[in-house]
Amino acid sequence: MNVSITIDGKKIDCDFSKTVIQVAQENGTSIPHFCWHPSLSVSGNCRMCLVDVGMPKRNREGQIEVDANGNPITQFMPKLAIACSTQVADGMVVETKSDKIINAREAVMEFILINHPLDCPICDEAGECKLQDYAYKHSVGESRFEFEKVQKPKRVAIGKNVMLDNERCIMCSRCIRFCDEIVKEPSLVFSERGDNVTLTTFPGTSLDNSYSMNTIDLCPVGALTSKDFRFKARVWDMSFTDSICVGCSRGCNTTVGVRNNEILRLTPRLNENVNSYWMCDDGRLNTFEFVNKNRIKQPMIKRDGKFSECEWDEAISKTISELKRFSPSEILVIGSPFATNEDNFLLKKFAKQVLKTENICFFNHIVEGNKDELLILEDKTPNSFALKEFGFGNGNNFLQMISEKKIRAVYLLEDNIATDETIVNLLSNVDFIVTHSPNLNATTQIASVVFSSSTYAEKNGTLTNFEGRVQRIRPSVATLEHDRALDGFAMSRLDQFGAHNDRWTKGEKRDARSSWKIILNVANGFGAKWKYNTAEDVFKEICLNVKSFENMSYAKISNKGLLLKKMEMYV
Repeated sequence: MNVSITIDGKKIDCDFSKTVIQVAQENGTSIPHFCWHPSLSVSGNCRMCLVDVGMPKRNREGQIEVDANGNPITQFMPKLAIACSTQVADGMVVETKSDKIINAREAVMEFILINHPLDCPICDEAGECKLQDYAYKHSVGESRFEFEKVQKPKRVAIGKNVMLDNERCIMCSRCIRFCDEIVKEPSLVFSERGDNVTLTTFPGTSLDNSYSMNTIDLCPVGALTSKDFRFKARVWDMSFTDSICVGCSRGCNTTVGVRNNEILRLTPRLNENVNSYWMCDDGRLNTFEFVNKNRIKQPMIKRDGKFSECEWDEAISKTISELKRFSPSEILVIGSPFATNEDNFLLKKFAKQVLKTENICFFNHIVEGNKDELLILEDKTPNSFALKEFGFGNGNNFLQMISEKKIRAVYLLEDNIATDETIVNLLSNVDFIVTHSPNLNATTQIASVVFSSSTYAEKNGTLTNFEGRVQRIRPSVATLEHDRALDGFAMSRLDQFGAHNDRWTKGEKRDARSSWKIILNVANGFGAKWKYNTAEDVFKEICLNVKSFENMSYAKISNKGLLLKKMEMYV
């Protein structure tokens, strides 16, 4: 049922089940708050969201009274109300900017700041701190409190990933409610009373659930900080790029934080269709280190059992000459659930049209039992759904062909399949192996040619999650490929990493390329004459040739993703 309310003179039709702060936020009116969060229960701790609430004045007969101009007379409540827990009602009038409200907010801010330490110069939250912002917008700028502040524990490790500074805590209880309501693992609690209230873990426990670092995002101040990111950079010195977590097939929406061409942190990005406001700790911590370290800096060819770095033309020529030695039935092409839709689509086209082989597959990476009811899934790859959609077979079905020496050459895309001794021994029977890889691994060690490929953080493209939702990735760090101003990575974008000539001061120089571009060069070396200038060009061809991708585009996918056509019926 809808009701009509008025907020700061603006009439709004809204759902009667919503609160004032929800309706205000949905209609462009910002009401300051600390403890309220859209996905958590209402606690009403901070009192920062105070507003003036009234209803039309009625006479004894129940009729609305009007003034001399015929306008309804509003009868306001004697005290201000907190917007986070006040449910809307038909005819309600809400004021958010009156002098009375401004004075109340200033009083609340003064109260909160009484014992808050002056830690801003050394606080990791500086630059994205609600308390800083509100102190500027809603505070008088000085305190009448002239006594010693209350001292509380600082630099307390309350879990393997989270540090607590109790002096900064404003007792909003967001972290407590998150553990109780979202993760369903109560870990945190307030102890003591009055100005001695202290956030702590339950006796004998610690904050070690799989989503503990979400409390850092929820904390409106710098009370909870990341052990991994602590003191690494100021947020105003970083660039931020929308991307996707590649830790499992959920495809959580993320923001990549970069400084000096090095990824320093990943944080969740709101998408209610995928991950809401959350992401797991494993996705935060274990899906970007391989971008920063252990990188293959340029193509390599194995000579006399040892790898030597070479130029791209040489590696491509070597690959073409070797593949020409084999018949189509002797070549196995292996796609990657870690690579993009664009990479895999062009790989299959290369296999079918250039190599003319029907041996096309990919390997699953399922960790049985490693899942939960919130976000984490057993499939530890971001794009296996799309490979099934493109018609890639099961890699295990081809292992027997390799053991029988029916397969003599393997073209592998961005996957480490030599994960156990059995597969290593099987691949040893193959005469020629070429692989795309951003990092050194067990598979690159047994390859003949290694192309240095870009990671998900260095290229444009799309990934398809377990539900069939196609989502965008964008380059957040640079390779030498971007020095050539390719792939739509404009020089103005590179400036966010620092001066164009100085961005390699910390991040190592890497001559890596997007896999679809490598495949394009190899195919054209065979005489294919393909013409693709950007990843978007490849995606346009996908949309023309794969029915479930029909009518999609990068613009339509935008930041929230788009379901495949055949999946829309299940929504």
